[in-house]
Amino acid sequence: MGADPGAPVATDAFGRPLRSLRVSVTDRCNLRCAYCMPEAHYVWLPKPSLLTFEETERLVRAFVAAGVRKVRITGGEPLLRRELPGLVARLAAVPGLEDLALTTNATRLAAMAPALRAAGLQRLTISLDTLEPARLVAHAKSHEHAAVLDGIAAAAAAGFAGTKVNAVVIRGFNDDELVPLLSFAIARGLEMRFIEYMDVGGATQWSADAVVSCDEMLARLGAHFGAITPVPRDGDPSAPAERFRLADGTVFGIIASTTRPFCRDCDRARLTADGSFFTCLYGTAGADLRDRMRLGATDAELVTAIADTWKQRSDRGAEHRAQLARRTAQRGVALHREMHVLGG
Repeated sequence: MGADPGAPVATDAFGRPLRSLRVSVTDRCNLRCAYCMPEAHYVWLPKPSLLTFEETERLVRAFVAAGVRKVRITGGEPLLRRELPGLVARLAAVPGLEDLALTTNATRLAAMAPALRAAGLQRLTISLDTLEPARLVAHAKSHEHAAVLDGIAAAAAAGFAGTKVNAVVIRGFNDDELVPLLSFAIARGLEMRFIEYMDVGGATQWSADAVVSCDEMLARLGAHFGAITPVPRDGDPSAPAERFRLADGTVFGIIASTTRPFCRDCDRARLTADGSFFTCLYGTAGADLRDRMRLGATDAELVTAIADTWKQRSDRGAEHRAQLARRTAQRGVALHREMHVLGG
């Protein structure tokens, strides 16, 4: 099953196309970041419920047939999934798929970067919330800060270009590292992306007071680096990050989904590790594609199920969440599945 270039792309109730897919390969992670998985213990998905690589490939082919052109492998931490380069090779060979990326905390990347590159992975996004090892211990209960830095270096050595580094900015934790993090990225040819602290599953201590807004970040960065100008979104208006340019040409991004929700342009779907199709990060229920497939659905039936689910989509989760935050003083209630299960 390959993509037909002439086939119509599924569009939702607001006319948003189905173009991007986050594929979670595991709900497990070896970090316990405060904004995602702060608890010491979780009930993991049972292994038999996880999609096999063959099943994942088949569903990705169905999504591509429905219009998807970009796939990002996520988790949990995807590098915890055994033999992951094998899945990368399968997905890289899917006709019609134009972009294959992966998001990782990089603690295992140093050993795996060459194999991932050889398998056909095109791009990497690496989470790096702090440059201070002690803060990683406090924030994520991890002593592997050096492993993350090794992973970043290994990615460059393996030939990955255009690597992005993500930092979730939380007041009182790492908001004093805006300039050091951007300087770190500049020195290594990486594109820094700062993310506003979001009220999503796992963020049990979230409060509006902990959010550092896009405007505040720009003001702080401008005070150090000088003039900052917006970069037009000509290439990809659905991209989650607003991009900005320093006077020396350095480009960085800010994902401002808390203060500037971008739901109206969102083209992203999510496939969980156990085969549920979610149309929004804030979704409370997903369409079960795994059981449909295991019960004998044909390729054409899978494509139809995906397209029909997307056509009914009317999610504007971040916008609705922002409205809820303005109407109530209640904070930090997990109203949906955890982000480490959906794939962030």
